[in-house]
Amino acid sequence: MTQVVQTLDDFGRPAWIAAMVLGFIVFWPVGLTILAYMLWSGRMNCGWHQGRGRWENRFADRFERARSRVEEEMRNFGRGAASSGNKAFDDYRDATLKRLEEEEREFRAFLERLRQAKDKSEFDQFMSERRDRPAPNEGATT
Repeated sequence: MTQVVQTLDDFGRPAWIAAMVLGFIVFWPVGLTILAYMLWSGRMNCGWHQGRGRWENRFADRFERARSRVEEEMRNFGRGAASSGNKAFDDYRDATLKRLEEEEREFRAFLERLRQAKDKSEFDQFMSERRDRPAPNEGATT
């Protein structure tokens, strides 16, 4: 088998394609097996095994520009939105966002106080149950 592979490699990709076509003509699973082997081994040179392929190179610049735009928008997202062009609306939006941020801080503080109260209540209940339970040596007679 390795001698057949070596011979086909010596003739190059056209020999592999011819073997695949003949395999499909003779018995289709043979052709499919050859095609799978060619793709898996990298003999088709389709870019899977050699870093960036032809299609990746074609769209790499577009992808990089789109990625940088998204990253820039994500950086600007935390700083606030861009101006809408209407000063009154921008002022209203900024005031509303500040009010919502303040309400969020108050709500988070409220939740923290609730958690602390619940923790204290559970701890107090544990301590009272511990105090009320008899000591292990009190009920024992010697």
